[in-house]
Order: sequence, then C-alpha cells, then structure tokens
Amino acid sequence: MELALVVAVVVIALTFDYTNGFHDAANAIATSVSTRALTPASR
Repeated sequence: MELALVVAVVVIALTFDYTNGFHDAANAIATSVSTRALTPASR
C-alpha cells in the first residue's frame, strides 16, 4: 500500500514537472520576442 502511494506521488510530480517545462519554454520565447531579440516566424 505504501509503495503504491509513493509511486503515485512520484508519477504526479514528474507529470507536473513535464508540463511546467512547456510553460517555461513559452515564457522564454515570449521574452525574447517581446524585446525584439527574435522575430516570430511568419509565412
């Protein structure tokens, strides 16, 4: 029972870290674009 709880907590933590990485990447690109260091790709 305890092992299942530990595994569940670890899986939830890893899932949170993975999705948080998407937000961090978006914020990094948004900062670069807003300061005009990079231009958004337009086609």
